[in-house]
Amino acid sequence: MSARTISHYELLEKLGEGGMGTVYKARDPRLGRFIAIKLLPPAFVSDPGRRARFVQEAKAASALNHPNIICVYDIQAEGDEPFIAMEYVDGTPLDRMIRKRALAPAEAAKIGVQTADALAAAHSAGIVHRDLKPANIVVTAQGRAKVLDFGVAKLLSHEKLGEEETTKSVGLRTEEGTVVGTAAYMSPEQAQGKPLDGRSDIFSFGAVLYEMVTGRRAFSGDNTVSTLAAVLNHEPRPASEISPEVSRDLERIIARCLRKDPARRFQHMDDLRVALQEVKEESDSAGASVVPATARRSRRFVQTAIVTAVLVATAAALWYAFRARPASVRTAADGMAPLAIRSMTATSPL
Repeated sequence: MSARTISHYELLEKLGEGGMGTVYKARDPRLGRFIAIKLLPPAFVSDPGRRARFVQEAKAASALNHPNIICVYDIQAEGDEPFIAMEYVDGTPLDRMIRKRALAPAEAAKIGVQTADALAAAHSAGIVHRDLKPANIVVTAQGRAKVLDFGVAKLLSHEKLGEEETTKSVGLRTEEGTVVGTAAYMSPEQAQGKPLDGRSDIFSFGAVLYEMVTGRRAFSGDNTVSTLAAVLNHEPRPASEISPEVSRDLERIIARCLRKDPARRFQHMDDLRVALQEVKEESDSAGASVVPATARRSRRFVQTAIVTAVLVATAAALWYAFRARPASVRTAADGMAPLAIRSMTATSPL
């Protein structure tokens, strides 16, 4: 790798850096398009067996053809530098969006439904993400969510645990196995090094959804160890206590995702997606109902104004007609005209 290129790709700028490597915006001169290059630390694929697993996992991730999953284009190594070439998305990482402000429940539900749909597709293909977090979700200007790094977390071996690593991906040894992921978003079984299935991603998804609507992490601590202790032993504060806009249904979904016992969570991402879609539709309906109500009030106002104008014009015409009659007729009708006007006024819609 030179200062500007890797393989035939031209590196343009660094987009981000984390425990799983460094991501660059790059250009593919052969196809004339922008792509993203993820450089993985050489230690991830330092032996032939691990390199083979890396290729296998990357191939599995590249087979996920879904509009909410970033496509993998190529897997290569430049000398001892393994890298993945993948789709470049011009958007904002979700962690940066949350850093500015908590999202409105409707916006969080919209992003959540797309993310859940992506995870459901991955789970049906036998792929568990293992490191779902806001930094691994990118949202475009059009509101489309894109999930990245499928399968990459499985490639991590044990790494030295840093006390400040609560947002980066870390690995550590337990008595049962290797822990891989990001401390604040790990499931309890993941923190204990136990075998994982899709329900682990459901827990991580709940932690992400909680942070979207509250602007705070569900689990936090002064360091990685205390954060993992919170994941294992503490219950987060109810989301509605932090953000009163959160509905009871949405709060129940989040709470069910964050059950310590996997058997008490949603068992399949499809079920979670359907539940969240219903919350989104209710939120959309509630927002849309404001416009018809306003329109109805406007129509009533216009109708009332028209009726009033007609009555005034009619009364004026009667008065003019009455005054224009001969005096003898006018005298005889003196008692009738006011009566006619009063009668018309009494029977009007107003």
